[in-house]
Amino acid sequence: MSSRTCSPGHVLGALLAVLALLAPALARADELRLWHAYRDAEATALVEIVEEFAARTGHRVELLAVAHESFGSKLAATIPRGQGPHVFIDSHERIGDYRLRALLGDAGPALGPDADYSAQSLAAVTQDGARWGVPLNAKSVALFVNTRLAGAVPDTLEGIAALPMPAGVYPLAYEAQSAYGHMPLLAAFDGRMLADDASFGFVGPAAARSLAFARELVERGAVPRDADGALVSDLFRSGRAAFAISGPWLVGQLAGVEFAWRVVPLPIVGETGLPMRPPLTVEAAMLSPQGSASPAALDLVRALASAEAAAVRQRLAGTLSVRTDVPVPEDSPVLAGFRAQAELAAPMSADPAMRSTWEPAFRAIRKVLRGQASPEDALAEAARRFADVRRPPPPAASPTPALLLLGLGLLLVAFHLVRRARDPAARQALRASLPAYRYVAHSVVVVGLLVFLPLIVGAATSLFAGRPGEGYYVGLANFFEILTARGGPLLATGSFWFVLLVTFLWTAVNVVLHLGIGLALGLVLSRPTLRLRALYRVLLILPWAVPSYVTALAWKGMFHQQYGAVTGLVLAINEWFGTSLEPIAWFSRFATAFAANVATNVWLGFPFMMVVTLGALTAVPADVLEAAEVDGASRWQRLTRVTLPMIRPALAPAVTLGAIWTFNMFNVVFLVSGGDPDGSTDILVSEAYRWAFTREAQYGYAAAYAVLIFLLLLVTTRLPAWLARRPRGAR
Repeated sequence: MSSRTCSPGHVLGALLAVLALLAPALARADELRLWHAYRDAEATALVEIVEEFAARTGHRVELLAVAHESFGSKLAATIPRGQGPHVFIDSHERIGDYRLRALLGDAGPALGPDADYSAQSLAAVTQDGARWGVPLNAKSVALFVNTRLAGAVPDTLEGIAALPMPAGVYPLAYEAQSAYGHMPLLAAFDGRMLADDASFGFVGPAAARSLAFARELVERGAVPRDADGALVSDLFRSGRAAFAISGPWLVGQLAGVEFAWRVVPLPIVGETGLPMRPPLTVEAAMLSPQGSASPAALDLVRALASAEAAAVRQRLAGTLSVRTDVPVPEDSPVLAGFRAQAELAAPMSADPAMRSTWEPAFRAIRKVLRGQASPEDALAEAARRFADVRRPPPPAASPTPALLLLGLGLLLVAFHLVRRARDPAARQALRASLPAYRYVAHSVVVVGLLVFLPLIVGAATSLFAGRPGEGYYVGLANFFEILTARGGPLLATGSFWFVLLVTFLWTAVNVVLHLGIGLALGLVLSRPTLRLRALYRVLLILPWAVPSYVTALAWKGMFHQQYGAVTGLVLAINEWFGTSLEPIAWFSRFATAFAANVATNVWLGFPFMMVVTLGALTAVPADVLEAAEVDGASRWQRLTRVTLPMIRPALAPAVTLGAIWTFNMFNVVFLVSGGDPDGSTDILVSEAYRWAFTREAQYGYAAAYAVLIFLLLLVTTRLPAWLARRPRGAR
């Protein structure tokens, strides 16, 4: 035993080392975390406000920009563990959902006097008598006017639609096919998306008439068909629309346009005499439960909501403040137009049920605008879909049977291990294998954490139901509901069995085309007499090199009925040959929408099969082909009797891998057709996504879909190998 003692120097050195190790943690302990989804000018304004706050108070603030699409899920994953933000900025319509997940703290102590905020903004952040956010900005759509095409603004929407315009110019452009874009028109007919009792409000005579009115605008050519936000912006920016209904996000895209424009409130609808009232979104600074207990976080929220901060946001980002003591700058007529519109807007409902209205309403609007259903039938179907998503989850089940089965399985495993351990030969083999196990131990740990653990967690999640954070065990109830089509017809659109048939058809058609085209191109490019082979190979492999979501968005644009490249080709053929072909509404029928998806995926997938074919062909001995030729075999016979059998072992795993990729090709289906028409082109993985992220976060139900997808792929990919290993007499 050493006789040395610790000197004061050693103790001091040890303390300094410990402090150095703890310094980062101690520094982070008093650091405020602020999350937001801002970009560009809005992010710049926020940075300036936060830097001024930090310099004035001495508090350090960590700013983190989070994508808007994943904002809620990241909050739910971090705040319950104490790792999320103290303060975050988000839209008020998520308050109800955040409260259900226990992600919000009371923001009342951070609010100033009520007179400092508009009544609409206070109403937006108030639920059950409490304030759950401090209002910052207000956003809504308004009417953009191209003063070169329309000097005076008609008083009514009918007047705008009747304005004579040059060829190729629309009187009005707005997102007629989206539920959000339709809400101002719905309000003009005294309708609403969600009723006060959280039931589906997009039903009845008012809703039906609003849809019929929108269809009339499309059929008259007053507004473009299938217009999304990007098309609306492009039409107005390029001078092909006299008016556009859009929000502040369009302002930044109009820099440098060659015409004067302004922003005014939306018109009234002459048929009803009521104004178009858009939904109002209030951006608020919200506090997590951890943040609501922090005086520093409360100070940060007060700084974000101060009059000085509001002036900075209006000056740098052009966002409309909700503070009544912050006037609109005199040199900003655009903000004045948005403020006039905001005073007429209605705050979006913050009830969690509001998010469940979007998908049914979106599908109903599309079916009516495309002439696939009457407004009454489409709305009745939308109401049924809303009720199906909102229906209560299965009742709780006893976990005892599952625990007994799990315990029995563990006992069998333990019994097997004990038997192996008592076998001298097994012990000797284990000792001999220990060096090999040490080599692969790290790989086993990594694969276990990255592959097997998520699979186990996903399988366990499929046995639960309820909202995130409130899940409870239901056993196999999720699987029962999926396999019984939730009590509806087994082959109804959206049922598991219908989607399964579409998925199998999708996989079979794509794999056949991938293999056929890839094999043909590989055979052609392997010919030594072909000139510029290297150039052709590079060009043909490019579709595989481009990210799939980029390709999917490009092909979706090509299939647009009015402005797509395919439509341009049809019009060119009409001009060249004097034909009268009509542009195809690709996403209005199953056959054409499915064909659009297949065309996109074939473009993405054939290069892989081509590369595999080229590699396999290099292993075909030239002397075998020469011998076959000497024996009198034709070129076709050499291909079918020699080449293809020899490359089949290399192509088989590639086909299996391609089938798995295609079976789960989410990007193409979701981005090209989006499931249109009416969800009929969805595949299993896109249907699982909708249950997880667009239908009230039913993660247990979506996990059950994922388990079924895994089992289907396991059986279909392993079945040929199992059959091949069976004795001939057993077949």
